[in-house]
Amino acid sequence: MTNETTTPSGQPLGISHRPSPTEAMFERFKGENRPAFIGYLPYGFPAPEVSLAALRTMVEHGVDAVEIGLPYSDPVMDGPVIQAASQIALDNGESINDVFKAVEAVAEAGGVPLIMSYWNLIYHYGVERFARDFENAGGAGLITPDLIPDEAGEWIEASDRHGLDRIFLVSPDSSDERLGIVAKNARGFVYAASRMGVTGERDTITASPEYLVERTRNAGARNVCVGIGVSTPEQGAKVGAYADGVIVGSALVHTLLSDDDRTPKDPAQGLRDLAAKTESLADGIHHAR
Repeated sequence: MTNETTTPSGQPLGISHRPSPTEAMFERFKGENRPAFIGYLPYGFPAPEVSLAALRTMVEHGVDAVEIGLPYSDPVMDGPVIQAASQIALDNGESINDVFKAVEAVAEAGGVPLIMSYWNLIYHYGVERFARDFENAGGAGLITPDLIPDEAGEWIEASDRHGLDRIFLVSPDSSDERLGIVAKNARGFVYAASRMGVTGERDTITASPEYLVERTRNAGARNVCVGIGVSTPEQGAKVGAYADGVIVGSALVHTLLSDDDRTPKDPAQGLRDLAAKTESLADGIHHAR
């Protein structure tokens, strides 16, 4: 099987010989008429070994693909809960050099391992080196919230060589032209941000993401997942009724923090709360249709 990609201008750019496990997951779920549940957690939070246990817990209790966050000192798109978790991970000394342990843990648990990272971290690690190490660890794809296809030539080439998915973001403010560029250059799925702004739990989910999903599909995207704001089974079911996947971050991270949202819970209690929250969200998302 081969997948040809193009530059943002539409010119062919390399061939990947490795099928996308993310796309295979969506094809399977479409046959079952259900959306995927994608859960986010920063690596190294609340502690390195607890982090690995938490990632496995998420998969064991209903998450289909795991978005492993790379802690970053300036997470401009993240809300206070994820910022606090990322700072705890950074204080623990976690870095990109160790994240491949998390990728292996998710793959061994049976989930699809994704990494979410700001581009600066990948660039300084080395784009080709990252792609090679990520593939060797069993990784599936990279979500880059601050990288657009127009500036992603090096990543498009490296990800193509190593058969890794490229997951770019779109928002309700994205023009039809922008949606077309993203759809043409994405592999795996397109990440539709349900609203402009930072990540975080929301009391309500508006109708704008449904329209954004429709527009993104019309632009050529095969799989569109919605994130930023989903925090309850009811919200997950609402989004899962029209999206190919539902992305949940802050609501899962929150279960591992104490009431002040600044310090971690006792690890055993945190993992129990994470398991319960994951199961309830999975029940809503997987039975959305």
